[in-house]
Amino acid sequence: MQKNNWNFDNTYANLPKHFYTKQNPTSVRSPELVVFNEELAESLGVPYELGVFAGNVIPQGAEPISQAYAGHQFGYFTMLGDGRAIVLGEQVTSSGDRFDIQLKGSGRTPYSRNGDGMAALGPMLREYIISEAMHNLKILTTRSLTVVETGEVVLREMERKGAILTRVASSHIRVGTFEYARLNSIEDVRRLADYTIKRHFPNLAIEKDKYLFLLKEVIKRQASLISQWQLVGFIHGVMNTDNMAISGETIDYGPCAFMDVYNPKTVFSSIDTQGRYSYENQPKIAVWNLARFAETLLPLLHDDENKSISIAQEELDKFQGIYQRYYLSGMRAKLGLFDEDIEDNVLVNELLQLMQQYKADYTNTFRTLTLDITEDSKLFASLHFQYWKDRWRKRHSQQNKSKDEVKALMKNHNPNIIPRNHLVEEALNFAESGDLTKFEKLLFVLRSPYDYTAEQEEYSKFQMPVNCSYQTFCGT
Repeated sequence: MQKNNWNFDNTYANLPKHFYTKQNPTSVRSPELVVFNEELAESLGVPYELGVFAGNVIPQGAEPISQAYAGHQFGYFTMLGDGRAIVLGEQVTSSGDRFDIQLKGSGRTPYSRNGDGMAALGPMLREYIISEAMHNLKILTTRSLTVVETGEVVLREMERKGAILTRVASSHIRVGTFEYARLNSIEDVRRLADYTIKRHFPNLAIEKDKYLFLLKEVIKRQASLISQWQLVGFIHGVMNTDNMAISGETIDYGPCAFMDVYNPKTVFSSIDTQGRYSYENQPKIAVWNLARFAETLLPLLHDDENKSISIAQEELDKFQGIYQRYYLSGMRAKLGLFDEDIEDNVLVNELLQLMQQYKADYTNTFRTLTLDITEDSKLFASLHFQYWKDRWRKRHSQQNKSKDEVKALMKNHNPNIIPRNHLVEEALNFAESGDLTKFEKLLFVLRSPYDYTAEQEEYSKFQMPVNCSYQTFCGT
């Protein structure tokens, strides 16, 4: 077996120096490994070195930097940057793929403002669980390589154990990075756009209107990503422009969670008091964020400003149609439909309305339909649902597919399990006290969410919070 080694490149550092600050991680007192993603490490070709993942050792070839960016947070523009994260460099795999290796919680940087640059163990383990769950659900995402305890105390609402997460991403270029570039100069936007095209969209480099095609591709990727979120009931929680990656990966797992009872207005973030980033608003916010991205590109789209605005608006107006095609295609698969019918959208929306009316669990409703069993619930006992189910069965009869083919399609698109909120919290509570048993077991069953094994049964059950609505926090 070939030995894993660091193979760093540092192309982001070729951008103008105000895009980043050279910054080494802060050394920590007594690091201890909590979890190591061996499968991911093998695919990246990186070795296990505790000192590196703790920030105490700089591996050969690395040029650690903290990135500068801006962003609209809850609609308000502000200057930002990596306040507690440092990119060691870009690991280039044997197949030529390039991934940022970032330490999150690795100490103060020039962008920390009033923050301490540290991270607590619980939120870092939460990101590990959710990001790996998203990957196994076949949704584009950053991934987690390690979590290391630092031996330091982090002060939040109480004393917490300090930790560092190693995050792996295709890049950390965000809509907010382009907003930052536009504050400086048009030339900075051009250089960033050229770099982004070379890194993520190399086929666009030869296009005459490559910046327009960049906008088109980013819109397409975000439409695909958000549709996948909606299809599994994932709520990001803080869709600020600095949390939208140009690569189309899900990034920054702070106050995120998966919806249990279907309610389009579901919000998990403790700070989203107005519901800006609710489940139903995610496609709308994606368009809003993409409009901010398009604004940065206006000088590159056409010499005439009015013409540029018209070009950008025409592309933004296409988002809803692109998103709807991805979403409806995914919903057809969840319902076992291989072909298209003009009434499919009505069939989908009526099911969702019934789920909302009867407070049905989102994931388990589709799971029950997939298994073709009768659930003991108000939804499945209702005449409204029986009428809907009869129409759904009739729709199946109109396609030339066997029951086994239908069931296989549904199994491939309806997860048997998701990282249920109560399971995640239980695993984190035990892990923070030093018992990783539940954490490791949860990670194991989340590896294969579409397998429908007996082992997953206990993890598929929905447990309603007893006294309060479930909330998550930014964890900074």
